Amino acid sequence: MDEDVNQLDFTQRLHQAFEEQAVVKTFKKGTLLTAAGDIEHRLFRIEEGAVKIYYLSELSEKIIRLGYSGSVLNSLSSFFSNTPSELYLETIRATKVRILDRATVRAIMNNSQGYALFLETILVQQLDRELDLLLDAPAQRLQRVLSRSPNLFQEVPLKYIAAYLRMSPETLSRIRNS
Repeated sequence: MDEDVNQLDFTQRLHQAFEEQAVVKTFKKGTLLTAAGDIEHRLFRIEEGAVKIYYLSELSEKIIRLGYSGSVLNSLSSFFSNTPSELYLETIRATKVRILDRATVRAIMNNSQGYALFLETILVQQLDRELDLLLDAPAQRLQRVLSRSPNLFQEVPLKYIAAYLRMSPETLSRIRNS
């Protein structure tokens, strides 16, 4: 069977499960969906709102991902390894999500073709995000992010985008205006 069809099969089944089986919840700004130390048992799809995924270093909060309408996210390593998360998932404005539990996602994986390809896609996206943060030039980091997420500024407040890009909000504004 063609790999694209296999991936489509898995993606279609996951989408269908989000539509038919997911629990829909709305959370206030500042709600932790997952905390460091929790074992991730859920997969979230954002319907409205925005979420930041971060870890705490000794000095500060480090945002490693931003999610908004249409994003599917969780603490992936915790979800698959059944170990405590090192990450926090927190709403950055009122957010409506659809939630699937681990058992439902596992059943879809076991009964679908293409989930390995789907996971490869997720890993490539993660590597792209890591590369964004390794680039020295702030304007180049911003350009890479906008090429993947052109609606980012409509969905996520500037201060969170700046934190994700490891720059001040003032630097981000200056780059955007130049």
